Amino acid sequence: MMVHRIRTIGYTYKHIKRYRDIVMVLVRHGFGDLITNIKLQRHVDLGKKLVKRKGHAKIAPLSRWERVRLALEELGPTFVKAGQIMSNRPDLLPQELIVELEKLQDLVPPFPAAEARRLIEEELGASIPSLFREFTDIPIASASIAQVHRAVLLSGEDVVIKVQRPRLKQVIEVDVEIMLHLATLMEEHLYGMDIINPVGIIKEFERSIKKEIDFTIEAMHISRFSRNFQANPTIYVPKVYRGLTTRKILTMEFIDGIKVSKVNALIEAGNDPETIASRGADLVLKQVFEHGFFHADPHAGNILVLDNNTICFLDFGMMGSLLPKHRECLGSIVVGIVNRDVKKIIRATLQLSRSRHIEDADRLEYELSDLVDEYYYLPLKDINMGELLTSWFELVVAHKVKFPPDMYLLTKALITIEGVGRSVDPTFDMMSHAKPFAKKLLKDRLSARRLAKDIYLSASEFSLLARDLPSEMREIIEQIKLGEAKIAFEHRGLEPVLNKGDQVSNRIAFAIVLAALIVGSALIIMSKTPPMWRGIPLIGIIGFVGAGVMGFWLLISILRHGRM
Repeated sequence: MMVHRIRTIGYTYKHIKRYRDIVMVLVRHGFGDLITNIKLQRHVDLGKKLVKRKGHAKIAPLSRWERVRLALEELGPTFVKAGQIMSNRPDLLPQELIVELEKLQDLVPPFPAAEARRLIEEELGASIPSLFREFTDIPIASASIAQVHRAVLLSGEDVVIKVQRPRLKQVIEVDVEIMLHLATLMEEHLYGMDIINPVGIIKEFERSIKKEIDFTIEAMHISRFSRNFQANPTIYVPKVYRGLTTRKILTMEFIDGIKVSKVNALIEAGNDPETIASRGADLVLKQVFEHGFFHADPHAGNILVLDNNTICFLDFGMMGSLLPKHRECLGSIVVGIVNRDVKKIIRATLQLSRSRHIEDADRLEYELSDLVDEYYYLPLKDINMGELLTSWFELVVAHKVKFPPDMYLLTKALITIEGVGRSVDPTFDMMSHAKPFAKKLLKDRLSARRLAKDIYLSASEFSLLARDLPSEMREIIEQIKLGEAKIAFEHRGLEPVLNKGDQVSNRIAFAIVLAALIVGSALIIMSKTPPMWRGIPLIGIIGFVGAGVMGFWLLISILRHGRM
């Protein structure tokens, strides 16, 4: 970890101009105190002008969280994406900040069509005329990661081409390096930040953004999604042209449908809003409870409706995955809510948690009981699943219960699809749709086939353990006999104390060197050691002058930090 941080800091100095741009934006939006608190001036020569807090008159009416959002938008695609991803983490950020992060705008001006043509030809190894019968220079959509152009294949098929922004990977790499450096300084200098683990958060974001800018991964998502629903006539998945797809180019079928939010247009086209809402919910719940692979951003802009109420999802860049055990826990929670079984909800919540120990579990049980009681006498059709899930999440987060990252994506996806369903059909009832999926999942867990499979796997694991245990124990005993066994200890929360100890020891050493210099210079003067200047040894004079400079330097340093 420390080696990685040192390398990150080293890399950061290569990009000092970008670093200064980022600091300028932070200062302009009123975060100069952050720069001071993490002692950024010690690590990067920012110049005095950068720490002047200008523009506060413009930002004064805005809240701190609004200023965070505006700063991220101004900092560009890497920071916008980081904010969008972090908006799915209510366990780490306050709700007020999450609300602002959800407003982040991902719409940016398009880059020139000539750049798009050049990149397509470079990636596909052929000229535009030899690849497409028609190519539209004006993009139909433009975002921070890519822009989308329409085209017609030589075979006559209508397609859309998602073209990554030029030099995007280099921009992201530079920004992530700087983010890691800032996160490291925050952990070192801001109290309590080591608990939040900003370095770990940035590393998680780095993995996520690297996947999102690799369009071959999105193509694989679409293929997997298509296989999951290949026998389902209520959904249509766009075709991907793998021969015209690379890491920076994604070519897929053009879908001419009606946005699910345009209810009047849907009715005029002969579609039924009630059927659309019901099918959309069933498709998302099937993704969650049956496939364990779900569309993580099913907002209205990503859902089209085709003829005969057929649903078509778009934009497969952000997908979530759930392990079977996590799906079963979620099913238990839904069934517990439906049956008002508080014990089942609590057991499933604790099983889902990654926390080994939960402080005041009795209090958590009491508050969950209160939450369920609020909905106890309501019919299922009157229960807003989004509100209930939000309240449940806020409650478990307040008790520092940690879930797998994709659970946060799932919760947001379920809340989003319920909102879409209610906007299409005001009578839409999400809980009634979720109940049979959850019950089927739990029923399958108790089936004879599933039990036989679990017994077989357990027996296999036990046989492997019985076979390997003697040799493993023998190896451990040999290491102990040879003195090769090692026990590692890790301390947390002592960094401020250690830093202060280093500072004190450095000042003591500095003072000793200063005293030795003064004593040595005095002895040289007393001994009349040449060369002489006006009868005084020159070396002694230089020693005293150096001692005076060092003494003033030490005094100023102490006064600057208020530790006189």
